Amino acid sequence: MTGTVALALSEGVPIFELAAPCAIFGPAMSDADSDWYTLQVCSPPGARVDNWFTAATPFTYDDLVVADTVVVPACHDSALEPPADLVEAVRAAAARGARVASICTGAFVLAAAGLLDGRRAATHWRHADTLAQRYREIHVDSASLYIDEGDVLTSAGKTAGLDLCLHLVRKDHGATVANQVARRLVAAPHREGHQRQYADPFPGPAVTDSLGETMAWVLEHLDQPLTVEQVARQARVSPRTLHRHFVNRTGSKPLDWLNTQRLRRAQQLLETTDLPIERVATDCGFGTAHALRRHFRDTLQTTPDAYRRTFKPDQVGI
Repeated sequence: MTGTVALALSEGVPIFELAAPCAIFGPAMSDADSDWYTLQVCSPPGARVDNWFTAATPFTYDDLVVADTVVVPACHDSALEPPADLVEAVRAAAARGARVASICTGAFVLAAAGLLDGRRAATHWRHADTLAQRYREIHVDSASLYIDEGDVLTSAGKTAGLDLCLHLVRKDHGATVANQVARRLVAAPHREGHQRQYADPFPGPAVTDSLGETMAWVLEHLDQPLTVEQVARQARVSPRTLHRHFVNRTGSKPLDWLNTQRLRRAQQLLETTDLPIERVATDCGFGTAHALRRHFRDTLQTTPDAYRRTFKPDQVGI
């Protein structure tokens, strides 16, 4: 599918999320393939871009409705409430048979339009829990850089939008053309790994209720071989009740949450200390370096050593 690509602007949309679609689908890349896209930047009158620029485009949401592919970048609204006219236009475009893709919190526009119900979807890791709690019918994947569900595609934040756009080129024009476009952008044609390796490893403050106090206690005892039964005793509830409370609060089972906290502690130690991998494994409760490496591989799609090289300040090269 090539044809017309409509890029949907909304008030205050971040400029970074606009850059990748404009660079990839715009006329600057038209010599990469004779059947290149026609890019239309669609905006309500006078919409501002990141509070820096005012959009000057002849295309409106009416043009978006009849496009072949619609790309929805991040929703700038701090409450993640997308504008109703954009939601309606995206819904109408999808009903016509358009392929619809979102970048970062643009997923909230697709969700409000009902396009993600029963599907897997990605968004920025900071907003994945909000998307999952607000739209229970969506299978939110907080790890993937992007997800292709055929006629609906979603990506994580910022540079993951570049990954998604290159993926669309690869689908439409083949790997050779996608690689050519990536070279011009000095970008990887296909990036390995998950966005979880980029997520903030430092947990926020616990909620100060009984479950929050239990979660804080767990964080203080991560180096110990905790079990779900021990945590339930600390919370003065049964394991079954603990399970229910954890799923309602975090969306995760207690053991999954515990392993996530251990992994975050390991990330923190790798970023801020020179402790050997074996000591990191012990201090965060995984016990052995082998277990730590297995959790890094399964969850972050990387290794502790590679993570340290990437994120420890005195080991980051220029």
